[in-house]
Amino acid sequence: MRLTSLLAVLAVLGGFLGCSTGAVADGKPPAVPDKGYLIQAGDLLQVTVWKEPDLTGEALVRSDGGLSFPLVGDVMAAGKSVDALREEFTNRLKGFIPDPVVTIATKQIGGNQIFVIGRVQRPGGYPFVKPLDVMEALSLAGGGTPYASLNQIVILRRENTQQRAIRFHYARVASGKDLAENILLQSGDTVVVP
Repeated sequence: MRLTSLLAVLAVLGGFLGCSTGAVADGKPPAVPDKGYLIQAGDLLQVTVWKEPDLTGEALVRSDGGLSFPLVGDVMAAGKSVDALREEFTNRLKGFIPDPVVTIATKQIGGNQIFVIGRVQRPGGYPFVKPLDVMEALSLAGGGTPYASLNQIVILRRENTQQRAIRFHYARVASGKDLAENILLQSGDTVVVP
């Protein structure tokens, strides 16, 4: 196969896979955008506006996902990255302050939390910043007790107003036979170990 034909095939495949031919031709995998931490209700943020001591303070993300801040007003924060929220604050402050320099940091995480209950060593809620899968959640909870039915674990997930149950078979995942069951958990998920 000639090089031009190979590049044409890669271009077609790149279009299907959503990557550029440059990434494939360079031998580097396409970059996957990292959303980073998404702000959730219950998070406490530290907001600093450079050279504006009256605009420095903490902001609690309310249960409705919004927060209020002087001169910025009411902002929907839940579901946004810290960078996106900083950009929104900066744009809103431009009407009051020339070239505002805004810094936002997550001071306390109160929103992204999963729960592990049942026959585990340390049942309870576990906050998380990076994506967390079922095996990692079980590890945080200290693993199952001697009487745990690890092959009958259920993840309870609320989607809109409906709750659904997702089965998890520990032995298949631990042996590498069904790694697809080791799903990434979402905020509010409950891992039930009978």
